[in-house]
Amino acid sequence: MEFKPRYPQPFTILQAIELDVSVITEEIARLQNSISHLKDTQQSLQTYLSTEDDAELATALKENEDVIASQQERITILQFALRGKGIIGNEHYSLPTPSRTEPDELTPTENREDGGIDL
Repeated sequence: MEFKPRYPQPFTILQAIELDVSVITEEIARLQNSISHLKDTQQSLQTYLSTEDDAELATALKENEDVIASQQERITILQFALRGKGIIGNEHYSLPTPSRTEPDELTPTENREDGGIDL
């Protein structure tokens, strides 16, 4: 089966196969996180555009759709690379899913003796 990307990608499947498994899985996780944030942004843009007419934001919405599709395609390429290495299907290398570990707002938790603030 031959895979032809619809979007320009920074690497081919053959180049991805040459990468270490840890690099591939970390890149998949990074892309999944990026897509998650882009989808959140898309939702905000769509909500705003449902009440206001803004050509720049409408353009940003379309551009984000293309970025999301390109990143999803890149994940597919990386998954093909893992299959090429015989990894997909091995529970030890199950692909991570994005999670939000950073708080929306940083708040100080305590004042230190030296006058600094621990976050």
